[in-house]
Amino acid sequence: MNSFEYYNPVKIIFGENSISKIQKEIPSQARVLITYGGGSIKANGVLKQVQKALGKHFTMEFGGIEPNPEYETLMKATGLVKKHDIDFLLAVGGGSVLDGTKFIAAAAKLKNKDAWNFLDKRQSVKQAITLASIMTLPATGSEMNPYAVISRRATKQKLAFGNPLLFPQFSVLDPNTTKSLPKKQKANGVCDAFIHVLEQYLTYPNYAEIQDQWAEGVLRTLITYGPDYVNNEFEYHNAANIMWAATCALNGIIGTGVAHDWATHTIGHEITALYGLDHAETLAIVMPGMMEVMKDEKAEKLQRFAKEVFHIPDDKFNVQSLVREFEEFLHTLGIKTQLADYHINKTNIDLIIFQLERGGEIKLGETGKLDKQRVSQLLHSRL
Repeated sequence: MNSFEYYNPVKIIFGENSISKIQKEIPSQARVLITYGGGSIKANGVLKQVQKALGKHFTMEFGGIEPNPEYETLMKATGLVKKHDIDFLLAVGGGSVLDGTKFIAAAAKLKNKDAWNFLDKRQSVKQAITLASIMTLPATGSEMNPYAVISRRATKQKLAFGNPLLFPQFSVLDPNTTKSLPKKQKANGVCDAFIHVLEQYLTYPNYAEIQDQWAEGVLRTLITYGPDYVNNEFEYHNAANIMWAATCALNGIIGTGVAHDWATHTIGHEITALYGLDHAETLAIVMPGMMEVMKDEKAEKLQRFAKEVFHIPDDKFNVQSLVREFEEFLHTLGIKTQLADYHINKTNIDLIIFQLERGGEIKLGETGKLDKQRVSQLLHSRL
């Protein structure tokens, strides 16, 4: 196991009626901006619960944060924060709303510079407005980490940034907020969480048994509860297990002391930036190809993954059988796994690789051995 330092200050408030507890978590004199996405929190009553819980706090609202939060939209919110001296941000929604809110928290403290500098690494976060979250879509784990991914339509970029100042002060997880989620959003959430785990687990062994078994437990939980959660009527305990699994997938615990990959995310971000696919849709396309193209480098962990998660015995293991089981699981969620399913062809692959090369020579993955040739092989295998 590698040496590590682990720090996570996020207070998790989990369970039924948890939204009612937020008032005591926010200073009484705070000026609160509630951020949200397309407005489903109005229809399902979550916004009313939030407003009631905030009581006499000064509050404003900013809606319309996209599923892949757009820089241009977030800068409008940043202007609102500055104009009205907002000093507390409360994200109500899924990971994209919270990611966008993290960007707003940092951008609102930046003077006379382009906040996109946070994304292209020309500027580090020095200050941030306090933020918290009420999660209504289990998926990204953003509620318990300091990272965010932001898109910029004008330049067709989708980039990540993070800073300890962007940990939420608290995050509310009430499984009942997922009752009205569309099937597609639920499926995307399960897929997101599953592949977040794989990016930290499916690398190479380094004697980190606690992290490996924790990761395998999260994966098995997603397999056990995911299809029912996605395909059937709301059931509280299904939703509760999925919600906590999604948080544990990316709260830092399983990633301590181990190698990380994240190549699937890097490639997936470019597909989203170019063709508008949902984040989970891109991950479901790329990860099976990743397993096949990197099968030699990942051989030991692939075999362990097959045995411990999909119960494929060692004497019957091969990468093709594992990929088949993995894709069948995604298909039970209604997730497609081929580029061709989205009318992306060989010509489009050249553009994806061109986008990846904008950041320099392609050397992705935990060993840096996923180069341009292998990325091309991976993507062509998904047609």
